Amino acid sequence: MIDNDDDDDFFEEEYTEDETELYVGDGAGGGGISLAGTWWDKEALLLAEDVCQSFGGDLGIYAFKTLSNSSIQVRIERLTNKSGSPSMEDIEAFSVSYRAKLDEAELARSVAENITLEVSSPGVERVVRIPQDLDRFKDRSLYVKYVTEVADSGKLSEADGVFRLVSFDMETKCCIWGLADVRINREKAGKGRPLSKKQREWRLETIFDSLRLVRLYSEI
Repeated sequence: MIDNDDDDDFFEEEYTEDETELYVGDGAGGGGISLAGTWWDKEALLLAEDVCQSFGGDLGIYAFKTLSNSSIQVRIERLTNKSGSPSMEDIEAFSVSYRAKLDEAELARSVAENITLEVSSPGVERVVRIPQDLDRFKDRSLYVKYVTEVADSGKLSEADGVFRLVSFDMETKCCIWGLADVRINREKAGKGRPLSKKQREWRLETIFDSLRLVRLYSEI
């Protein structure tokens, strides 16, 4: 792992997230599929996938979650733009089409009655899936939580920061990160000042498996 000295200058509790429950594959902010184990949820997922296909590859399911109280939460993404953010029209069109499919399935008794449906976008600070999303979001500022080995003890320690992706290698399964040019990093060089030379040259190398959470970072 490439890691410059005095890293503590760049990692502080300012990065600590409120979303302590967020994890990749949670069916919500972390994306992926999370089924409650009801008798109808697999059929509901198949219907959602059918609806996505009806949009000709423009829309995809970022996250899908069923709850035992007959609720479905879907987060869709637009596959034809780099940000992945769907428009309000996309969300409405998907909702109408999926609702119609669920109503038909309810009449056929292949899903539960009175299902509550919630459709939304992945969110401004969506999770970046490793490694498949790295190229897609390589130009964005990213919040990264990772595990590193403590030099003296050899024990593992969790660290985080707001980085930019310098490069990644699919064969070695490694990423090289630099500090992102965002306010939270610039302030460490002094209020109103740009990143210092030391900050601009700082690098960190991580393997894919050491990355606990990577998501888009927004200063808004």
